[in-house]
Amino acid sequence: MERLTLFADVVLPLPVSGTFTYRVPNALNDVVKEGKRVVVQFGSRRIYTALIRKIHQKPPARHIPKYILSILDEAPIVSDIQFAFWDWIASYYLCHLGEVMNAALPSVFKLASESKVVLNPLFSGDTSQLNEKELLLLEALGHQKTIAISDVMKILDQQKVIPFIKTMIDKGMILLEEEIKDKYRPKKDAFIAFSDELVASEDLLREKFDLLEKRAPRQLEVLMTFIHMTGYTPGEAVSINKSALLKNLKGGGVALDSLIKKEIFILTEKQVSRLDTGANGISTDNIKLTEIQGDTLVNIRNGWHEKDVVLLHGVTSSGKTEIYIKLIQEAIDTGKQVLYLLPEIALTTQIITRLKKYFGDRIGVYHSRFNEQEKAEIWNRTIENQYDVILGARSAVFAPFTNLGLVIVDEEHDSSFKQYDPAPRYNGRDAALFLAHLFGAKALLGSATPSLESYFNAKQGKYMLVELFQRYGNFPLPEMQVVDIKNELRQGKMKSHFSSVLLARLKQALDNKEQTILFQNRRGFSLRLECEVCHWMPSCKNCDVTLVYHKQINQLRCHYCGFVTRVPEKCPECNSTQIHMKGFGTQRVEEDLQIMLPEARIARMDLDTTRSKHGHQTIITDFENQNIDILVGTQMVTKGLDFDHVSTVCILNADNMLSYPDFRSAERSYQLMAQVSGRSGRKKRRGEVIVQTWQPSNEIIRDVVTNDYQAMYLKQLNERNRFKYPPLYRLIILRLKHKKPDKLNKASSILAADLRNVFGKRILGPEYPMVSRIMNLYIKQIMIKLERGGKIVSMKEQLKEIIEIFLRNKEFSGVRVIIDVDPV
Repeated sequence: MERLTLFADVVLPLPVSGTFTYRVPNALNDVVKEGKRVVVQFGSRRIYTALIRKIHQKPPARHIPKYILSILDEAPIVSDIQFAFWDWIASYYLCHLGEVMNAALPSVFKLASESKVVLNPLFSGDTSQLNEKELLLLEALGHQKTIAISDVMKILDQQKVIPFIKTMIDKGMILLEEEIKDKYRPKKDAFIAFSDELVASEDLLREKFDLLEKRAPRQLEVLMTFIHMTGYTPGEAVSINKSALLKNLKGGGVALDSLIKKEIFILTEKQVSRLDTGANGISTDNIKLTEIQGDTLVNIRNGWHEKDVVLLHGVTSSGKTEIYIKLIQEAIDTGKQVLYLLPEIALTTQIITRLKKYFGDRIGVYHSRFNEQEKAEIWNRTIENQYDVILGARSAVFAPFTNLGLVIVDEEHDSSFKQYDPAPRYNGRDAALFLAHLFGAKALLGSATPSLESYFNAKQGKYMLVELFQRYGNFPLPEMQVVDIKNELRQGKMKSHFSSVLLARLKQALDNKEQTILFQNRRGFSLRLECEVCHWMPSCKNCDVTLVYHKQINQLRCHYCGFVTRVPEKCPECNSTQIHMKGFGTQRVEEDLQIMLPEARIARMDLDTTRSKHGHQTIITDFENQNIDILVGTQMVTKGLDFDHVSTVCILNADNMLSYPDFRSAERSYQLMAQVSGRSGRKKRRGEVIVQTWQPSNEIIRDVVTNDYQAMYLKQLNERNRFKYPPLYRLIILRLKHKKPDKLNKASSILAADLRNVFGKRILGPEYPMVSRIMNLYIKQIMIKLERGGKIVSMKEQLKEIIEIFLRNKEFSGVRVIIDVDPV
């Protein structure tokens, strides 16, 4: 019987449009399937992992397709629903499907080829005209059949080897070939077990015991420890992790090796999990909801009868997490999976502990701090339905769910849900809602300070709104105290950056063994250095920003590109030595406090102190265990963390947020101040919040003090309507980048003119953003404002077409155009 000729449209992990058609070798017809990974050659040499998107029998009209080289999977790793989700991401956020694939799949699933040097079989062997380095490489190839380019660098002891390799290729001496490397490696550990003979014969085991007792008591101790730890009974084949066994034996490695040599023990390798494992959880019946929590739970369920999305507007410390746990259990009881999204990795530490208490190992955690091997293991276990709940930051939306029934987005207002670079520049909250729609799942958005977009959607009837305005246990919201920095300075009461009110409260908290959180939304020691004579300020050589002083390393650092330089002893402009620090960051706050309150245990939580994998967890655990008295932090400390012993929270400088030139600055300021205030006085007593500001009569500060979200919402909505901003309009920002400002100016002006021909007055710009150069690339941006409810899809298609035509213009080659849909 004649076999069918099949073709496969595949997605490549590259920023290229559409899919690519390859021919399926007849031998693979029976195993080819959509969602499996395949190895294909793309271009003249490079080999990539692609995903089969569609299988069909229609050959491409304009070219002869290459063959698929091999199939990597026994079963699909991406489902039809996932592909539909990827398609939506690519379409909505105006990016390539390959970019979505890159973001979605753990990198270990994306094989790539490595270029290697091989001897050309047609080379004559004449070495008389070769130089020393050519002879050296040929000699190395005589010992090894292939040499990686990275190894060529070592052999020749030089970094730039590509021109050298090209010369040898041109001379016909060597060739380049591509070798595929599989990056995923299941983790294997060494295990110790009794030999088969000892398992089969209890008499033989006793004989070994007697022998060791007389001649090798240390080896007998190892044997007894093995039996104790494994619970061994005669005839039972048991094993134990070698590391775990040795952990219970001080210096028992030599004795263990001797037992292996005597074939009493055998050493084997087993595949183990890279992930933490633990016991099963306890019943969620142990959670007793208050009456108002119970009513809220019922209201959410009722809301889902009318809409698929419910917005839960609940004040800080109102017990939203207990409600989430009940809803998660209900979803699991119906055989459904749950996605629980949080904006920050820092938040996962406490939530994981609380959820694992109830759901044990049925909860998987997925976020960027995991290494790629761990991500791959979580991916595989999710496909195999080993998890009921996936908890993580925004990238968790790409987990391979098979039966998703509930999506929870906690702290839904948070801008951290937005991906900036690289593409796809998606919003995790909005993507999660579309994912829920694809599965027919229910969604719950939770926040004490909802985004204007979500609250507007609820008020317009797109979502159901459920409100919870009572704190758990009916404890009152914290007492708010606004401190006027001007008055404090006038009266000589300010010490460094601390008002007399704050210092008195800090001392009182220490005396009462209470904890305090200080919020300053700038890291580093000083925001900038400035010459008192000529006002020179050190700036980054790669970016148009001033450098931030970090005292711990005594260096100036750029927070955009990472450039670091030493602190000058004198001004390079006027030679003055009067260089003073201006502004303050978390590092400065921490150091000043250590001088003023030497008895206090102070810690700092910002990007600098939490770079390591478990940095967040260590600080949070120490604070929970009251090993820290005062925690100084950036906005990491504002988000959903729950500490029992925090009596006081202080916002050191509210004006930094309020004065930021962005249409969302008022909304974000309210959210940040309200959220950080919610960390205070959560259980045992009423807390206190101190807000230090230069403008105590500011409307937003007043709304925070009175906890009046509604007033803030209505004022901001009116303002957004006047100036055509979200949630009443949709925004798309185009950022153009190039190393030459003249070329960038011309390119951006022409693109803006092309856009105005289609979109008219909806186009603003081009203009330089606040930071107009980053990493030696100049930036200009064009803003597009689209009416809500307009023909968004067709407008996006027109926009995409205009940009594609623009990019084909050779005059503007090298100009990058970045599309940011729904910027935050």
